[in-house]
Amino acid sequence: MRDLSLHLMDIVQNSISAKADKIYISLTADKQADILIMIIADNGEGIEENFLKNITSPFTTTRKTRRVGMGISLLKASSNMAEGDLKIYSKKSEGTTLEASFKISHIDRLPLGDLAETMVTLIMANPDMEFELDLSNKKDCFKFKTIEVKEQIKDIPITQYEVLNWIREYINSGIKIIFGGVLNEILS
Repeated sequence: MRDLSLHLMDIVQNSISAKADKIYISLTADKQADILIMIIADNGEGIEENFLKNITSPFTTTRKTRRVGMGISLLKASSNMAEGDLKIYSKKSEGTTLEASFKISHIDRLPLGDLAETMVTLIMANPDMEFELDLSNKKDCFKFKTIEVKEQIKDIPITQYEVLNWIREYINSGIKIIFGGVLNEILS
């Protein structure tokens, strides 16, 4: 994976496969502690305890089409390369929370990528899904919720071009406020 937004897309796809209808995404950059924490939580089916023990192995997958699942193992590798860690908490029938950390200043920390475009793509592909995005730098916070957008636009589909374009611009403005205005880096 080239950037964190692609990891995020992959993990959210796992949540969708687990029949989640609400997905919470949080990115918190703490410049003083030199740490970036990415959290993805869902209300899906959850993961059985035995399966969860080996979930970071590429040979542990629920897919029927092939025996290899690289997403979680690649995220763990990306996190570890940047002196971070990956933790996964799950309870059957209650959902799953994934927390990945990265040392911000580490040379091997992946760039943020195009988070706004990733969110727009997820919304466009899953218009009935409830997404929540929180961005924080320990001083300021930016929040985006699809449920709030839907309440404002009423009968207009969230997948309408103008709505998606507004969402993209709104999230990009939040990224600039929280992470310093550089879309491919956490802090400028």
